[in-house]
Amino acid sequence: MTIQLPGAGGALRTYEPRTEPLAVTPGTPFTSRTVFSAAHVVADPFADVSPDSPAAVDWDATLAFRRHLWSHGLGVAEAMDTAQRGMGLDWAGAAELIRRSAAEAKAVGGRIACGVGTDQITGGSLAEIRAAYEEQLALVEESGAQAILMASRALAAAATGPEDYLDVYGHLLRQAAEPVVLHWLGPMFDPALAGYWGSADLDAATDTFLEVIAAHPDKVDGIKVSLLDAQREIDLRRRLPQGVRCYTGDDFNYPELIAGDEQGFSHALLGIFDPLGPLAAQAVRILDTGDTAGFRALLDPTVELSRHLFQTPTRFYKTGVVFLAWLAGHQAHFTMVGGLQSARSLPHFARAYELADGLGLFPDPKLAEDRMKTLLALYGVTR
Repeated sequence: MTIQLPGAGGALRTYEPRTEPLAVTPGTPFTSRTVFSAAHVVADPFADVSPDSPAAVDWDATLAFRRHLWSHGLGVAEAMDTAQRGMGLDWAGAAELIRRSAAEAKAVGGRIACGVGTDQITGGSLAEIRAAYEEQLALVEESGAQAILMASRALAAAATGPEDYLDVYGHLLRQAAEPVVLHWLGPMFDPALAGYWGSADLDAATDTFLEVIAAHPDKVDGIKVSLLDAQREIDLRRRLPQGVRCYTGDDFNYPELIAGDEQGFSHALLGIFDPLGPLAAQAVRILDTGDTAGFRALLDPTVELSRHLFQTPTRFYKTGVVFLAWLAGHQAHFTMVGGLQSARSLPHFARAYELADGLGLFPDPKLAEDRMKTLLALYGVTR
């Protein structure tokens, strides 16, 4: 079993795939950390749509993938960035995804939290932005899911300073029925969110973020930070009020942040746990026993793959996530809503395949190899 993989310079090299996957077994629920995987959506490959059309979703395959994550004890963070929210999946599609996934979670006993944003509008006044948030918050609460208040492109464009963020978020938190997760998504994931919390100075933005939480600690379950800066996350979590959790969204430094230090640790809400689900779950169960070294030994080797998938432009990491789901047999095709399968290069795919295979992520290595060869042939690699 060998395969010819192209490098960045175009030259082919021989790679020998694994013959057996990593041995991973389901286990008991986690006890030391709360862990969510943000989950991707599976496109309907037979829908006659264009990249500008509303998303055509294969609901059966999409929900089956969520059952896969739940079966390993992971929570599902639904209708988030990983689900191509704002990059192919509009609010109508996200609303349907929330309804269906929340119902499925109830049916199988899975944990779910859903993204609340303002993507039904592209701009507007602060009052219109608040109303858009309220509409989505109501839908998520009616579904029975926990709410994740996501960063808003419209608010980033309309806000004139920190006081506007304090006003909008304070209004939403006062009316939230249950504690929510606040989500700070950095501009590397979405350039339209630059200067969020009222300042391009991250120290000043952090102060505003913490002011929002301090004013409503009973309405904030936790924060999800996606700034790809481990020390900033550590400093921020040390300043959180008692009882407010930090969910790492740092796909570059997650093992050390989840493991923590003598002053605390981060829980997790990560896009990289979409392809890493079973392995990540096994690592957390090892951590539950107090074996931090064993946890790091299993999870540290995955960072190279994660950094590869999330390399700049970081927002296109979803392409690699869906690519690996196809190779792993979780879906029958490599097609994405919005045509986003075109967002990464063949050398990028080749390296992602090699790294994932090396970790033993593919339940059927031969299937993954055959599908990789099919992709290579489509690009003109015939040997």
